[in-house]
Amino acid sequence: MRSLGFDLGTKNLGVAISDNLGLIANPLETLKFASTTGLIDPVSKLLEEYEVDAIALGLPKNMDGSEGFAAERSLKFKELLEANFDVKIVLVDERLSTVEAEKYLLDADMSRKKRKSHIDAVAASVILNTYLRMKGKENE
Repeated sequence: MRSLGFDLGTKNLGVAISDNLGLIANPLETLKFASTTGLIDPVSKLLEEYEVDAIALGLPKNMDGSEGFAAERSLKFKELLEANFDVKIVLVDERLSTVEAEKYLLDADMSRKKRKSHIDAVAASVILNTYLRMKGKENE
């Protein structure tokens, strides 16, 4: 079974997908939204199309470990997902995931315009990779 990684922003949801073995995460797409309830249909399609058994949802903590407004938004989105889907949802500390994603894209020598359109999905892949590593350690 595959897993999805989500990086929730204020207007975009970055999405990443794992391979069938759950070893590698790849950026998939960025979904634009006005309200998180508008993400229910696209997420439903992703869950069905990729036969997903888990979602790694980024939890944006402050550098001191505290949770602010962005974390609250992710927690509410988790509740929305749990109310609509029967899938395991795991919160993953996403501190510095966007910085890491930006570094990947800079290393790939991507233009600023292209980086902007890919950053959310790449950040989601960083979040998903973190989850896959955690899951792998549990299975050792």
